[in-house]
Amino acid sequence: MPMNTHLSLRHPLVFRQLEVRRVETLTPHMRRIVFGGAALHDFVSAAPDDHVKLFFPNAHGEIVRPTIGPNGPLYEAGVAYSPMRDYTPRHYDAQAQELTIDFVLHGDGPAARWTAQARPGQAIGAGGPRGSLVIADDFDTYAMFGDETALPAIGRWLEELPAGKRAEVFVEIPGHADRQPLASAAKFHLTWLERDGADAASSTGLEQALAAWQPPAGDTFHWIAAESERARRLRQMLAERGVTKDCIKATGYWKAAA
Repeated sequence: MPMNTHLSLRHPLVFRQLEVRRVETLTPHMRRIVFGGAALHDFVSAAPDDHVKLFFPNAHGEIVRPTIGPNGPLYEAGVAYSPMRDYTPRHYDAQAQELTIDFVLHGDGPAARWTAQARPGQAIGAGGPRGSLVIADDFDTYAMFGDETALPAIGRWLEELPAGKRAEVFVEIPGHADRQPLASAAKFHLTWLERDGADAASSTGLEQALAAWQPPAGDTFHWIAAESERARRLRQMLAERGVTKDCIKATGYWKAAA
């Protein structure tokens, strides 16, 4: 097999009804919720930055999902569908049929409001993942740059990296209290970048860290997840260094208000 070959997978689109089993506050800006239910029996998440779509209660307190047609979801006009947001599967326990998702607490939208009041026994809808991009496992180093919304994917990726690999991790967070323990069998160096009140969309902590960082010898894969404009800017910085597209994945996890 050629070196550094990524694998793109497609999964059947499945909608599930899940129940909150446990809720834990990890940091001032992150809450962990464990969902469970028999509907998870065939759940698949092959990459640490996969995403599931969660369906929150609508204005009537109901979970209303689209139906699945031959070409994907179908939405009927006039129906009050549930608000939807994408989240990273932080951990899946097939034996216990439990899916763990870490939620960043910010804003005042339907997802943020639901997350703040979530308690065991409540229902939520979920769909996906629809696909996974499995990054090649033969890079020498995995460099990860992200803000707090990227922490679930970064934490999972570090846990899945085997011994013998190396990771360089830069995470921008609101403040010192938002640090959380991360573990890996791989050798990794973690740098916390604290905004201390600065706006997450206009901060330049990740950009400054990338500008000052020099990758170690060997092949490096660069993974980026942050506000959309910042993710594009970080990708461009790598491109200007001559890093090729197959060694970069940059994703906008959220978009600043216009």
